[in-house]
Amino acid sequence: MDRGLDLIEIVPNATPPVCKLMDIGKYKYELTKKEKIQRKHQQVVVMKEIRFHPNTDVHDFEFKARHAKAFLEAGNKVKATVVFKGREITYKEHGEELLTRLAEKVAEVAKIEQPAKLEGKHMIMILAADKATKKKSSTKPKTEETK
Repeated sequence: MDRGLDLIEIVPNATPPVCKLMDIGKYKYELTKKEKIQRKHQQVVVMKEIRFHPNTDVHDFEFKARHAKAFLEAGNKVKATVVFKGREITYKEHGEELLTRLAEKVAEVAKIEQPAKLEGKHMIMILAADKATKKKSSTKPKTEETK
């Protein structure tokens, strides 16, 4: 009785190997369909970088902090970098203070993934969007009230 089925080895490394009787075309189709759904549902996290200098002014800091907050609300990670030039490296505490101020500023939407650390002439801190506070877009369209 030929049913048009094939013997397919599912798990070759198991002892004993796992095999099934099924149509090979249908099996390959189901595999590609599963892979397509997995690719569709995977989430790509983008790393955005914001650069500071140890003597960054208040307005510039506020401006960049707003950008960092917007990036985090969009679900991206933020790499905050303080770049030291020349002899500024002797004042590492200015960079640390700047990064802690940034972390406090975006604390409601982010958590610190990697605390501030010095790598050469760059002090780096990585912030990730906090899953609990991530904004969800509403599915209902906004309607205007008519008078």
